[in-house]
Amino acid sequence: MDSVRTVHVRIKGRVQGVGYRAWVESMARTMALTGWVRNRRDGSVEITLQGPTDRVDEMLKKCEHGPPDAHVTKVEILGEGPGAYDGFDVLPTT
Repeated sequence: MDSVRTVHVRIKGRVQGVGYRAWVESMARTMALTGWVRNRRDGSVEITLQGPTDRVDEMLKKCEHGPPDAHVTKVEILGEGPGAYDGFDVLPTT
């Protein structure tokens, strides 16, 4: 069995108003990852991902590009550690 990785990430660049949250939600569900995504008032997108390490790593690589209209300038890992998530949620902007 793969080890589980939980990672908290901030995505910077042109990532709001381009469908980035919906794209993250769709990709995470397709890849059977749990966690959440939300916009930040500073223009970034914040994500927590949890799942098998290889799938989380793959999703982080995908986040470097995002959906077609996005222009990602930075994927910043804010922290890692345990978490317990059931499904994948889109949270309100904070």
